Amino acid sequence: MTANTHTGGQILIDQLLTHDVNAVFCVPGESYLAALDAFHDTPQIRLISCRHEEGAGFMAEAWGKLTGNPGVAFVTRGPGACNVSIAVHTAFQDSSPMILLVGQAERSSLGREAFQEVDVKGMFGWTTKWAAEIQSIERIPELVSRAFHVATSGRPGPVVLSLPEDMLTDCGIVDVVKRYNPVRIAPDPRDLRALHEQLVTSRQPLMIVGGGGWSEQATSDIVAFAESYQLPTCCTFRCQDIFDNTHDLYIGDLGYALDPALRARVRQADLLIAVGTRLGEVTTGNYINIKPPRSTQKLVHVYPGIEELGRVFQPDLSINSSMVEFTAAARLLPPLAKISWNSWKNEARADYLRSLEPVRCPGDVDMYQIIKTLAARMPKDTIITTDAGNFSGWPQRFYQFQNFRTQLGPTNGAMGYGVPAALAAKVAKPNRETVCFVGDGGFLMTGQELATAMHYSLNPVILVINNGLYGTIRMHQEREYPGRITGTELTNPNFAVMARAFGAFGATVTRTEDFAPALDEALSSKCAAVIDLRINPEAISTRLSLSDVRTAALAKKPC
Repeated sequence: MTANTHTGGQILIDQLLTHDVNAVFCVPGESYLAALDAFHDTPQIRLISCRHEEGAGFMAEAWGKLTGNPGVAFVTRGPGACNVSIAVHTAFQDSSPMILLVGQAERSSLGREAFQEVDVKGMFGWTTKWAAEIQSIERIPELVSRAFHVATSGRPGPVVLSLPEDMLTDCGIVDVVKRYNPVRIAPDPRDLRALHEQLVTSRQPLMIVGGGGWSEQATSDIVAFAESYQLPTCCTFRCQDIFDNTHDLYIGDLGYALDPALRARVRQADLLIAVGTRLGEVTTGNYINIKPPRSTQKLVHVYPGIEELGRVFQPDLSINSSMVEFTAAARLLPPLAKISWNSWKNEARADYLRSLEPVRCPGDVDMYQIIKTLAARMPKDTIITTDAGNFSGWPQRFYQFQNFRTQLGPTNGAMGYGVPAALAAKVAKPNRETVCFVGDGGFLMTGQELATAMHYSLNPVILVINNGLYGTIRMHQEREYPGRITGTELTNPNFAVMARAFGAFGATVTRTEDFAPALDEALSSKCAAVIDLRINPEAISTRLSLSDVRTAALAKKPC
């Protein structure tokens, strides 16, 4: 090597610097040693070495969701690529910008089923925006730049690049490129005028916001647009932080265990303005509350990805636009001479406020009171991460999100997300408090990342909602096959002792009144903290007990 030449690994890491990457999540592998070596001379990028590729991938996905910039992860070929695939699927369904770099076998061995060889393009092609292989160092700048552009333009999502091992050790000189510049799509002025006309003729409008590609300014602008037209607004599943839940126009979220009053209101609306959401299965209530291909409600669909508009639904008005550009333009639309839906709006808000009233929670630990205590003691900008499971219904229903990017949760229902997402949040926003809600099942999928937290001095508070069950599946068992229980009961370790074994703070809460002192101790410990909340299995959801589900199922006539 001369002074002007670099290895492919060095060139690759230099390109990450060019694109303003300052943190990378990985599990080290021999297939990308040259890239690992380049990190040694690149202190500007914080390398977080994780304990499992799933954890590293979830951290990268959460980084992209939280910051709006692509989260970057490195894994090795074969087993590493397989382990991280869940996180890639999460980034795809959640529209989170993410770039996964996968070490690969040497180019001369490809196609021979070499050691740990996997067809990266074939494996990830269906669940990414783009998957490719870098065959020469000369193309590293081009393909890395393309990866960042693809991940952030239109509908955000994941990109995967395969890195043959010998390509990373090749030496040469490459051209310098500039930082990526995402393509932003502005709405057509004619479409904005058509949107205004739809509002003129409406009597019961409802706005739905969700999806990826939002910014703090965009959330401010969408609130201003809603205020201008007094639009009752709901959020899609795990996207409640797009619209201040304490605002008089917020009316709830279209998630699982949907409030029956909101379900009815969606069906009764004469105009739906869907902004940023794909209108997927959960949002539409299994495509029943909003029926494809022609919904009974008039539909305005605003979406950044042109491929989605008209794919499932045939809207009355399609607007292809990025969120930032649409919301900035929408807030400037002329107001109506008269708002004719004040009663509709006020009733919708009253329905939402009723949904926040206390509910019965069986057992000695009352999850409703846990949420109320948490909301009272934590700053408004606290980042709440949630794993997948029925337990998450408690924070999703009763915790009111007021600030943008205070909620990180997998809309694809991937278990094991909560803990890695909390660590990524502490890397990205170290001065903000972070609280993770995770079930006992999900915690034992990625809870070993406590070791990562301790190694890098990351200090989230992790609440393990421990009922000894795979709760969601148990509820479905009781609903479909009452009393016939198989495979859903769990035998758990003592999670507080487990946490202390990692060097973290650990506490067990068996009574509601013990939670507040445990939370105070966890926060004052200044290290990663685990609070094991022993929940009665009967507290299976915010609306029904496990016995309620079983009783209702038994009352049905058998097939």
